[in-house]
Amino acid sequence: MASKKGNLSINSENMFPIIKKWLYSDHDIFYREVISNACDAITKIRKMDMMGEYQLPDGFKPRVDVVLNDKEKTIKITDNGIGMTAEEVEEYINQVAFSGATDFLNKYKDKANADQIIGHFGLGFYSTFMVSDSVDIDTLSYKSDAASVHWTCDGGSDFEMSDGSKTTVGTTITLHLSEDCLEFCNEYKAREVIEKYCSFMPYEIYLSKENEEGTETIKASEKLDSDTVIEEVHPEKKEGEDKDPELEYKIKRRPQLLNDTHPLWAKTPKDCTDEEYKEFYRKVFRDYKEPLFWIHLNMDYPFNLKGILYFPKINMEFESIEGTIKLYNNQVFIADNIKEVIPEYLMLLKGVIDCPDLPLNVSRSALQNDGFVKKISEYISKKVAEKLAGLCKTDKENYDKYWDDISPFIKYGCLRDDKFCEKMTDFILFKNLDGKYLTTPEALQINKEAEDEAAKESAVDEDGNKVEAEVVDDKKEAEDKKDEDKEPRTIYYVTDEQQQSQYIKMFKAQKMEAFIMNHNIDVPFMQQLESKNEGIRFARIDADLTDTFKSRTSKKAAAELEEKEKELSEKIKKALKNDKLTVKLEKLKDKKMSSMLTVSEESRRMAEMMKMYAMNGMNMGDFGAEGQTLILNANHPLVEYVMEHGDDDNTKLICEQLYDLARIQNAPLEGEAMSKFIARSNEIMMNILK
Repeated sequence: MASKKGNLSINSENMFPIIKKWLYSDHDIFYREVISNACDAITKIRKMDMMGEYQLPDGFKPRVDVVLNDKEKTIKITDNGIGMTAEEVEEYINQVAFSGATDFLNKYKDKANADQIIGHFGLGFYSTFMVSDSVDIDTLSYKSDAASVHWTCDGGSDFEMSDGSKTTVGTTITLHLSEDCLEFCNEYKAREVIEKYCSFMPYEIYLSKENEEGTETIKASEKLDSDTVIEEVHPEKKEGEDKDPELEYKIKRRPQLLNDTHPLWAKTPKDCTDEEYKEFYRKVFRDYKEPLFWIHLNMDYPFNLKGILYFPKINMEFESIEGTIKLYNNQVFIADNIKEVIPEYLMLLKGVIDCPDLPLNVSRSALQNDGFVKKISEYISKKVAEKLAGLCKTDKENYDKYWDDISPFIKYGCLRDDKFCEKMTDFILFKNLDGKYLTTPEALQINKEAEDEAAKESAVDEDGNKVEAEVVDDKKEAEDKKDEDKEPRTIYYVTDEQQQSQYIKMFKAQKMEAFIMNHNIDVPFMQQLESKNEGIRFARIDADLTDTFKSRTSKKAAAELEEKEKELSEKIKKALKNDKLTVKLEKLKDKKMSSMLTVSEESRRMAEMMKMYAMNGMNMGDFGAEGQTLILNANHPLVEYVMEHGDDDNTKLICEQLYDLARIQNAPLEGEAMSKFIARSNEIMMNILK
């Protein structure tokens, strides 16, 4: 072929400045583009062999070689793929943005479906000019009558193409690096970048240094390093020597294999062992703590998607959790944590997703807007929910063990995705005060049983008379039960086991359950479940006082108690100088408890929301205090004393102390209130000594 010069067919005269600066977000991505093109070339020649249009040589081993030369400032990337003719170089290289991969697929779409073509973009090769002053191509096509081709371009719009000297089928691309990009021919940098983008490409990728060789004299009996290639030199035997002279060896390091051509996610789940999953996790994520469990995704229809999602230990504050989901396209790394494909809440996990059908843009580093991407995201979310539900059903013991670690992820997922929340509602776990885990249906049912049992129990009124449950006819009982079933069931929760210990003691005494909900995601999570499920209601353990905790009284005694409550309420409000406080007089089963404070769930949630405004500088005053109810136990001597005595100093002192004792069980006293409580406690103890 006669030497040829010409102009690249570029629609814009400013194409190369654009490529150098803006085509790719990271300059190191040229390694990915050129190596993936090399893998495509190998895939093509294997397909030609499969279709009988070419016969591969005996012992053919597909491979890509990356050879560094820091002295010459070059990088050579060689494949033993299909190669190119001069016409193909003209078509695929000189005409920028024409995709050889697309042309090949169109030509053989009915025959070539055994393997995947990685490349979809004609601009991949031109990424080399981001780091090079000039680029050479030496290629020889598989076609029997083809001649080798040499092509070179200095980064402008001019190229030179002539006969080449390559004697083996395939392509070598030589990059003459720019001065500011010499780091890419450093062995450690090259390894880092190639392993980042190409760790799982389908053909073996080897890295070596072109100018790293030397000679060394060693004894023939010595064991040679397996990482070296040996060229034996036989020195002449000198006259008079009785034995062979020592052999001299020329030593060169073997090329290093950088990738795994059969990643674990490409295998079927039944062919993978637990140890393989764990080893893959350690290798990819450099995390030597074992994952809790994993999900192997394997789907061929309606789109091709494979992957593995790992659940690491994430029992830490929600804001500090950070996972890594690596996205691949035909075993080529694209990016980490692309939110269009991976639901936001799944990014708390670690894993890999490989989807050849993803609609990528020209740089393969971002996704094009496509409804198809949303379907992939929904599929991944669905499979995660199914895995968790299945684990809860079939391996509840381990699911319980995992719960504290995975609950922030699941709760966040419920907040972010209504469909995920719907699938997971029955498999949310609640940890009770004894450390036992119950599902949502179990948590809803268990207190109902305790309340029903308490309602059936007979009791003794203040006169020692047995009080029986009111007798009703069957029809009324059935109607009452029907109305009761419509009412939402309450799940009681605890935010601070020490602070709310008195309430916990009351609950345990009545065989009632409460659940620990002390994570900062729990409040919005509870509200989400309530809004999506009519039969679920949450209340903190000190939000209300149900009949379960009260002694049963006769109608006469209840009427008398109501009258005393009015009188006592006025006395308490006067002593505390608080007209807004609601006071209730009840006969509690726990006769040692003198007073307690309840705050309605609605008021507490509103107060917590108002705190957010206060943090922004707004003065909320005493907002939330109106939801407080002071409950006094008519069975306690201190309360009896207040009811029987007038407004003397002791009565005022006891009223203030009863109120503060109730407040302390609900929340810590702050500032002046704590100072007054301590001073009053000292005064009460001094009165004992008088």
